[in-house]
Amino acid sequence: MDATYGHSNLARRAVLAATAVLALAGSAKAQKPAVKLFKIVGPRDEIIVGVTEAEAEADAGALAKRLVADGQITVWKYVVGRDGAGNLTHVAQAKIAILRNDTLRIEPYVPALPVAPPP
Repeated sequence: MDATYGHSNLARRAVLAATAVLALAGSAKAQKPAVKLFKIVGPRDEIIVGVTEAEAEADAGALAKRLVADGQITVWKYVVGRDGAGNLTHVAQAKIAILRNDTLRIEPYVPALPVAPPP
């Protein structure tokens, strides 16, 4: 085997690997959900809610501060459902109000499924 061929083949593989990594990074950025999900824990239950990035807070702490200051916040309730192609995804079910008195904890929620934007 020619030494030049070995280096050329190695360089070609390195370029292909770098291209694949950049493509994956680009697709991960493109798949970033337009909605941030949070788990709201109350005395009797817990629900998953979402806020759009346009109205999203920096984190759960900022969302909690807004809840305390305003007494309530309006968010989308999210459930697991199916998209148009039949794939499982987190979908907005309804716009709901969260009351300060009924909330014990707000936690960030990292979805395992894709998140559909609200209607």
